[in-house]
Amino acid sequence: MKISQHVNTTPKTRAYIQSSDKSAKVLAEELGVNVDTIYPWRKRDSTHDLSHTPHNLNPSTTPEQEVLIAGLRTDLALSIDDIIEVMNRCLNLTLSSSSVGPCLRRLGVSKPAKPKSEHQTQPFEATKFA
Repeated sequence: MKISQHVNTTPKTRAYIQSSDKSAKVLAEELGVNVDTIYPWRKRDSTHDLSHTPHNLNPSTTPEQEVLIAGLRTDLALSIDDIIEVMNRCLNLTLSSSSVGPCLRRLGVSKPAKPKSEHQTQPFEATKFA
């Protein structure tokens, strides 16, 4: 387990906090940490850090914008940079690749479709020489 250098407690210290019957003030003085550090570890079952990633990642695009972005990707096979340029010029939006990329992944079109060629290719046939 990797522990950040800015953490005041280790898993061993946290286990001690969880098992101790001493008051939070006494523990804080004993361990050299703030009292506010003691309270969360008393409530938790684990001694591991929790994720700091937000649980609710709100999309920065509206459903209408997502339809336009999906259309630009599927119908015109535009790159992310081209989609951003079209959206910013035509709709006066300030979209970035960090908002368009997740939108394309949500919609399942993160990889551009291959453009349809107008010419039908035929398999090569070897000529027979007599």
